Order: sequence, then C-alpha cells, then structure tokens
Amino acid sequence: MTAIPGPKSQELLARKLAAVPPGIGTTLPVFVTRAGGGVVQDADGNSLIDFGSGIAVTNVGNAAPKVVERVQRQVAEFTHTCFMVTPYESYVQVCEKLNELTPGDHDKRTFLVNSGAEAVENAVKIARHATGRPGVVVFDHGYHGRTLLTMTLTAKNMPYKQGFGPFAPEVYRVPLAYPFRWPGGPENCAEEAAEQAIDLITKQIGAGNVAAVVIEPIAGEGGFIVPARGFLPRIAEFCRANGIVFVADEVQTGFARTGTLFACEDEGVVPDIITTAKGIAGGLPLAAVTGRAEIMDKVHAGGLGGTYGGNPLACEAALGVLETIEAEDLVARARRIGEIMLPRLEALKARFDVIGDVRGRGAMIAIELVEPGTKEPNPAAVQEIVKRCHAEGLLVLTAGTYGNVLRFLPPLVIPEHLLEEGLGILEKAVAAL
Repeated sequence: MTAIPGPKSQELLARKLAAVPPGIGTTLPVFVTRAGGGVVQDADGNSLIDFGSGIAVTNVGNAAPKVVERVQRQVAEFTHTCFMVTPYESYVQVCEKLNELTPGDHDKRTFLVNSGAEAVENAVKIARHATGRPGVVVFDHGYHGRTLLTMTLTAKNMPYKQGFGPFAPEVYRVPLAYPFRWPGGPENCAEEAAEQAIDLITKQIGAGNVAAVVIEPIAGEGGFIVPARGFLPRIAEFCRANGIVFVADEVQTGFARTGTLFACEDEGVVPDIITTAKGIAGGLPLAAVTGRAEIMDKVHAGGLGGTYGGNPLACEAALGVLETIEAEDLVARARRIGEIMLPRLEALKARFDVIGDVRGRGAMIAIELVEPGTKEPNPAAVQEIVKRCHAEGLLVLTAGTYGNVLRFLPPLVIPEHLLEEGLGILEKAVAAL
C-alpha cells in the first residue's frame, strides 16, 4: 500500500525514538496492527509475509483460536494470585504436560518462569545445587540470554556483551561441531569437535568440577548451526559418565519448530534438564525448566520461584498452544515446510555462489552468505538481501556470529502459497545482488 515503512509507521518510529532507549533495536520499523496466518499487517495497511514468527514464538500463529479462547476466559476470572501464594490448576496442568512430552520416560518435575534466559539461569542454579560443583560448560556460537549469567554463557560479544562486564565466574567455552566451518571438513566434524570439547573439559577444567553442560541442539542466534550428527549424543554420554548435568536449551527449537516436538529427539538425546520458552505460549511470557526428579527435588523449599512465573493467562495460552500443535499436527507441518524450503534454497545456492551453506531442520532454516568462491563471511550481502526483502513485503531475520546468516522461521500454520511467494521474493533479492 505504501513504501516500507509507511508514513504512519514513520510517525510512530519518531515517537519510539523519543521514548525508548536506542539499545532496543528494531529489525523492521513497521508498527503492527494485526497479525496471523503468516501475515503481519502494519499501521499503513501494508501486509507482509512473516518469515520470523516473532523469533520462533508464534509457531501456532499470532492469534490461534484455542489460545485466544482460553486467555479470554481466564482474564475474566483472575489475572494473578502468584502460584507460590495461592496456586491454581492451569500451572500444574502445564507442568504435567511438559513432564509427559519432553524427551525421556523417567520421572520429571517442571516449574515455570517468565523468559528463556530465566529458565537457563535456573537450570544452572539447580545443576550447581544438585552436584555441589561450580563449573558450567557452553559452546562456541551459543546464545542463552541477556541476564548476567546467560550473557556470560552467550558466545557473541557484539551486541550482547560489549561493555556489560565483568561477567559471571566459572563459565568455560568449548568448540561446537560446525560442519560448514570445521577445519577437518564436515565428514570429520562430529568426532573431532567432540574429542576437542571433551579434552578441554578433562584437561583444563576437570570433569569433576563441572556442574552442567549447556547446549542448544541447534544453535539459534549463532547462525542456525546444526551440529554434525553424532556430536550431541557423544557429549551427552560424556556427561552421564562424569555426573555432569546435561542441559538442552530448547528455547528456540522447541514446540514442533524443527519437525519433532523437541530438537533433541532427532538423535534420541535425553537431557537431564530441558529449558523451553518462545513457542510455549503463543506470545505470552512463559518459560519452563523440566528435569529429572532426582535432580529437581534436591533444591530446598523456597529456593526456586518468582512473582510472575507461571502467570495464569500464560498457562492457559500454553495449554492452547499444546492443543493446537496436536490438533493441527504442526510437527508434520514443520517437516512439510522444510521439504518445501530446503530444495528451493539448495537450488538457489547452486545458482549463486554467494550462498555458502544451506542448513536447518523442519521450519528452522538458514542460509550462510560468503564472499563468492571463499568461506569469508559476507554480512554486507545479508543486509542488502534483507533490505530488498523488506521493501517487497517479506519479513526476514538475520543471525550468525559473523552477521552473515539469514534465518527463516515461518509460522507453522503459514499457507503454502504464502511460503512459496515469500521464497520467490527471497530468490529475486539474491539474484539482484
């Protein structure tokens, strides 16, 4: 309807710049008035195809009927009591469902918090308490949040860590099996990366000093890096052999996004603790920590919690999300999205050598941009493609330690014709470089 952003969005952007600190960035300054079904509509009446899902939050859509119905009913009954003061059934229901659905058939416990970072921070607290050990091991290219501890766990300096130190102690970083960039080649990546990581833990930290290993089954902000097959099971096995709590950070990968309900399931990895957020409640603030009962039960009464954790509106939304995933078979839908996107992106890679790698699973897909004929990161190409996509009405996001990755996270409910149309816009943007 107008240029992107249009005049009304530009007016609102001026108000935003006057009221909100510049540290809160904006990917695309169009101000949303409605969203759903893979479309975002802005204040100027423009409709954009959504390949971002609010960073993997609106897997079931921006206003899924089952979510809306439950939240509307709950908001009329009560909005808050604090579960730690006077509890309510929906919190327990969410915990029961997560205990049932997360990987592994062992006895589990779950508690609810507000954000992915809070979930990861609590997972580390629990692991330290249960093991009596201080050390936490994380991986190159990992992202875990913006609080002091999770910012420390995060690998990328700019913009997440620059100027915000000093950081939390007893955090150690080891290599991730990054097939595209592994010096020994993708065929040797899993074995060599696991050997290096285990050697560093054993020799430089001491396995007996490590409380937890925290890893994203697919690295999100680091560039949608799918670890070489065999790497995750090897690290999990090492943890089991040495009494280390294996924590799977499934904040971005969870709730059907990767073509399984949780990304760990692809290689049969069963974490000791799994953290979830983003797609859990359709956009309402909710996150969860789910773990082995014998680990979770070690923390004393009052040692866990938070005023808003497991807010009743968010709990009802989460129950609506889980109903929607099951009723609409969104696990299969995620796989179908991958079946459509990956071949077209591979064909695009064959045509344009600015695309160095195509990777991902289900509806969590990325392309890595390089200087043609090399593996040198090409962030300038990413920014040009983003600019062209946004101008043509396709919302896309970036990622990557080197700022050279385009990541695609369409809602799992997006119609296939919109998916195809969005890919067409992307293809034209790449061709125009």
